[in-house]
Amino acid sequence: MKLQFDVKFKLPHYLATNLLGMSKEKLILASKSPRRKHLLELAAVDFEIITNDTDESYPAEMPVERVPEYIALQKALAIQKDFPERTILAADTVVVLHNQIIGKPTDRADAIRILTSLAGQTHHVITGVVLATNDEIVSFSDTTEVLFHPLTLSQIEYYVDHYKPYDKAGAYAIQEWIGVIGIQKINGCFYNVMGLPISKVLAHYNKK
Repeated sequence: MKLQFDVKFKLPHYLATNLLGMSKEKLILASKSPRRKHLLELAAVDFEIITNDTDESYPAEMPVERVPEYIALQKALAIQKDFPERTILAADTVVVLHNQIIGKPTDRADAIRILTSLAGQTHHVITGVVLATNDEIVSFSDTTEVLFHPLTLSQIEYYVDHYKPYDKAGAYAIQEWIGVIGIQKINGCFYNVMGLPISKVLAHYNKK
């Protein structure tokens, strides 16, 4: 499979040293997610994006809370073989309602169906993270509990038609309009719902 390279992000050496506490070789983000890219930029991490298409299936008997780490590991390993001396960051996020994983919507009708099922309910957002080098693989997950207000059909249709959340697990992004008007309460990391528990990632990354 062909590796895909995106834009490289470079901080001056003194910024990388001061903001992260140490100078590090450029991190590889194995994800096309614009949310993860944005969070690493906010954290002033020196990184580049390199991705490889991977199979995101998982064993049917696997507990739902283990699925994101399992998929993240496959993403990391697909890149690590070509960059064994670099640190690879991979992640996967799932939305879980009533112990069932809700994936990305297939179309408008599916997005409306998903958001209707989440309205007025508490669900869990689980992000699995892998930091991999040739010498060590660190794997962990983070869970955030999210409670939606009841939503009207017109609110759901407005969001789907204006924001087209077809690339998002659970058919929504917490930082968009639906999060502003629809989310009653969260318990856990806000950024985890965006796709990366960034403070926990940095805590592990800075130990390497």
